[in-house]
Amino acid sequence: MTHTPAREALVELSDVSKNYGHVRALEGVSLEVHAGEITCVLGDNGAGKSTLIKIIAGLHQHDGGTLALDGEETRLSSPREALDRGIATVYQDLAVVPLMPVWRNFFLGSEPRKGVAPFKRMDVGHMRRTTHAELLRMGIDLRDVDQPIGTLSGGERQCVAIARAVYFGAKVLVLDEPTAALGVKQSGVVLKYVAAARDQGLGVVLITHNPHHAYMVGDRFVLLKRGTMVGNHEREDITLDELTTQMAGGTELDDLRHELQRPS
Repeated sequence: MTHTPAREALVELSDVSKNYGHVRALEGVSLEVHAGEITCVLGDNGAGKSTLIKIIAGLHQHDGGTLALDGEETRLSSPREALDRGIATVYQDLAVVPLMPVWRNFFLGSEPRKGVAPFKRMDVGHMRRTTHAELLRMGIDLRDVDQPIGTLSGGERQCVAIARAVYFGAKVLVLDEPTAALGVKQSGVVLKYVAAARDQGLGVVLITHNPHHAYMVGDRFVLLKRGTMVGNHEREDITLDELTTQMAGGTELDDLRHELQRPS
């Protein structure tokens, strides 16, 4: 009988902890991110989600446990190093320049140039064509890439950021609450493109406080509460109801329900 070897994780955190002075922001958190899969990290405000993002994105270093990329234990010293290692992070407050056109934001900081020094100039035609083609490849049919990105909806801006990360060669895409400020329809649009990134072969980390959104696309679920891991499940091992109950605090929710009942 032959055994199929386990696939190596693109990113693996094992028993990771992080302190800020005397405050323990994370303790004993583990997760895996695999190519072509979505790992969802769920938790309310103060659960430790932001700290986890900062460790994966290279903004902060962990104090305990291990971080491995492609099976190699490492410590990321900066966001630039994380990006160079293929980890792209899209934050909730997107780093865009609202009055600049979509194509300019797509290439912001990585503008291709043409011509010979000292007369090199930005290759605007290439940037326009590439932006339109890459958005279309992700299923985003934007009629006019010359429109200011600030005129797009929140969901559309998130989708542009996702397409940009895919184009610039990310292997791992970390998304910080991409649906938090969106309505139902726009959230659905964003989740569609999150799934498209997964289908392009990226490993995705989806940070959210919404178990319904997580369960629509997730393959793995890590639940955080006050900096500790209270759940780590694969999709086939948990139902949406169970995930929602764990996210809501389970017994705490039952206690609250009893407290709120009308006196008989």
